[in-house]
Parts: sequence; structure tokens; C-alpha cells
Amino acid sequence: MKNNISWNLTPLAGAVATALLLAPAVSPAEQEGAGGVEFDFYGSLRLQYETADPDGEDSYDGFRDAYSRIGFNANYEINESLNAFAQLEIPLDLANGRVQDPFSGEDEDVRIGKVGLDGAFGTVAYGRDWLPYYNAIAFPVDMFYSYQSGFATYTTFRESNSLMYYSPDFNGFSFAASYSANGGYDDASGSPDDRYQVTGSYAFGDTTLSVGVDDANGEQNTRIWGVSAMHSMGPWSMGAKVEYIESDQDAGAFGDDGDVAANIYAAHAVGQHIFHGTYANVDNYGGDVFHLGYAFNWMDGLSLFAEYYYEEEATGAVPASRARDTGRAGADFPEDGSNNVFMVGMHYSF
Repeated sequence: MKNNISWNLTPLAGAVATALLLAPAVSPAEQEGAGGVEFDFYGSLRLQYETADPDGEDSYDGFRDAYSRIGFNANYEINESLNAFAQLEIPLDLANGRVQDPFSGEDEDVRIGKVGLDGAFGTVAYGRDWLPYYNAIAFPVDMFYSYQSGFATYTTFRESNSLMYYSPDFNGFSFAASYSANGGYDDASGSPDDRYQVTGSYAFGDTTLSVGVDDANGEQNTRIWGVSAMHSMGPWSMGAKVEYIESDQDAGAFGDDGDVAANIYAAHAVGQHIFHGTYANVDNYGGDVFHLGYAFNWMDGLSLFAEYYYEEEATGAVPASRARDTGRAGADFPEDGSNNVFMVGMHYSF
């Protein structure tokens, strides 16, 4: 475990302690109908065995973690209309036996760490968490079980030092916004800019439509605009999204002005079985991408899966080396050429 876990968690631990210890300090009358602090500990162990063929690199097979994590939620009901909460979640790289994210390695040793309040006004939180743009735009097509999930998007997933707000439902309409200090792209001096996100959604029946913008700023003034749709129909569920990059960059690389990422996803559930697949075309980040999968929900908390992933251009979704050969799963990406990988694995959640 790296030493930087301590300084990553110190400010957050203070905020958690303040939120949860000050809450019971209200008068007995104010506590009427409210219980004590409730803790919910959870975890998800996710491991896959893969056989990969990165173009221009040696083929390999071996184990890779598929985003295992452990954590807890804490809740305190201040009164009937106001609730305080906190969450801490850390990643586990089972293939390497380390506390680290399997993609970013030692750069991310806390997945989620936040404190907040929710009530009739909505939900406000501060810390590190999934951001509104991902939740509204990218999530509808990010439904797979393997390490290769979620690559066909331009946005970031989680950022630290983020202030987030989610509105209540207004007859199907809702919106969300976030501010992430130093969470954007680098400016001309090499320092990260702040990141801003705004999303809006409308849910009716079994359909949800969303729009959003992820303003990453930076030297190239980069904004990512997105629209998405989710729909369920009996055993079928479907999703789609389109993202468009607006920036000052025209370099034939990731982040160019006018780049588009388009995804479609469909799944069919039959009893304990799920069959699903996606196709994406992502400019300067994978090209044509195909992802096919099967999952068997064997028993409560335990699922087995088999998936195949192919991308026309190397982006890092299929690293050039086995996870245990590199010491971190996300290292040593092929520099060009197509990638494909077949994997089988399991999720055990508790």
C-alpha cells in the first residue's frame, strides 16, 4: 500500500468525521424519528483470465483484475427531510495483489471518497466520485463485466476535489452539475485547469433521454458535448450515445475539434442469462470498436462472464503485456495497430 493513501485520505477523513460526529449533536427533539449512524460495508471481487493479441506485439494470456473494490456507505438521518452521508471506496488489483486501480495503477488508490447531504432540494456532495457527465451520457452504453468496459468515450469517469449537485425529479426532468478543481486538461503552463460539467435528463416510461457538456478547458479549450438514450422493453434493454469534441486542436490525435464518438448497445436477458453487445466508432480513440458478451447470474452476488473485445486502433484497452508482467495492469500499451482480446471471468459482490 502506497504512502500517499494517507495524504489522499486525510482531508476526506476530517470531512467524514465532521459530518458524522456533528450530526448527532442536535437536540433530542430534533433527533426524534431519526436513528444513529448506519454503516453498510460492501465489496466486489472481479477477476478475468484473458488471451490477447495486440497488433505488432507478442500474444499473451494471463489474469487481469476487472475493477475490484471494497468500501462502505455511512448515513445519518438528521431529520425527516435531511440526510447526511459519506462513502469511501478503494480499488483492489487482484492480479497483482495491490491496492491500486488496474488501469491507472498507483495513480489511483481511492475510487470514491465523498461526503454530502440529500433532501427535498436534491443531493450535494464533495470529494471524489463518478461525475454527472459519465452518469448521464457514457453509462448507458457501459454495461459490460470485463476490464475492457467503458473505453469508447472521451470523458473522464471520476475526479477528486469535486463539488457535485443532483436535482430532484421535476415530472420526469432532472439536471446535475459539477465543478472539479484541477480536474481538467493542462493549460499552456502544464498545470491542469478546472473542469465543469452540466447535464439534463428526461425520463418517461421506460425511456431516458439525456444531454450534457464536459468542459475540460486546457490549452486547447476543449469541451465534450453529448447526448444519450436508454430504453427497456421486456427482456430487451438498449442504449446509445453520441459525443462531439469542440476544441482548438487539429493535430490528427485524441481531442481534435470535430471528433465524434458514437455507440449503440443492446442486451437480452433470459432467466439467469444475459447476452449483450455494442458497436462504437470513436475518432482518434479506437476507431471501430466491437464488444460482445455473455453473463450467467449463477447465484445471488455471483456472476460468470465471457466477452470478446476488438478495436481497430490501439488505445490502451488491450495492454501489450499481461498484468503481472508489468506490475500494474495499465502499463505498456501498443503504440498503433488493432487489438483484440477474449476473456472469461467472475464477479462476486457482497
